[in-house]
Amino acid sequence: MTPAFAGLVPGGLRRGSTMSVGGSTALVLALLAEATQEGSWAAVTGMPDLGVAAAAELGVDLGRLALVPDPGAEVAAVLSALIDGFDLVVLGPAVARGMPPQLARPLAGRVRNRGAVLLAAGPWPGADLELRVSNRRWRGLTDDGFGHLEFRDGVATSRGRGAAARPRNVALHSQAPGGAVAPIEAPAGRGLRQVAR
Repeated sequence: MTPAFAGLVPGGLRRGSTMSVGGSTALVLALLAEATQEGSWAAVTGMPDLGVAAAAELGVDLGRLALVPDPGAEVAAVLSALIDGFDLVVLGPAVARGMPPQLARPLAGRVRNRGAVLLAAGPWPGADLELRVSNRRWRGLTDDGFGHLEFRDGVATSRGRGAAARPRNVALHSQAPGGAVAPIEAPAGRGLRQVAR
């Protein structure tokens, strides 16, 4: 994990862990990019509208990525197979929201046993780490609506277990055209700040 995300994901994407990300597909793709750039193999399921070009622009190594647009009726079996075969499995929001706790628990156990990472783009029962992005705002337009969208900022909050038990807030900034997501550095001892133009 690069220093950019160290404050948001303490210890990085830990093998054997489950994570949920809410409010930002760009953050899901940024974490996916981190993993594939470091040599991990990843699979994405339940995200049929995932923009492969956008994923590549954000840095996802497409040569290390498998796509399963729809896991079908046998979600648990598909997820089990993906967990067995990949380092990181990303689960789309609709599938994550529909996952009953009685299926989520054994899948989380399988993630731990196999040393994989499950990243749900939505709520996941009992996730080890939860990331939520809020206060999202596009920048670049004038008050009268003219201009060009230049970047988007927001605030990511992470909370979880162990080293991540204390909630952390990190200001995020995504800049066009590549759309890469990066934390905004705040001065030591200061709270979150807005992006200065």
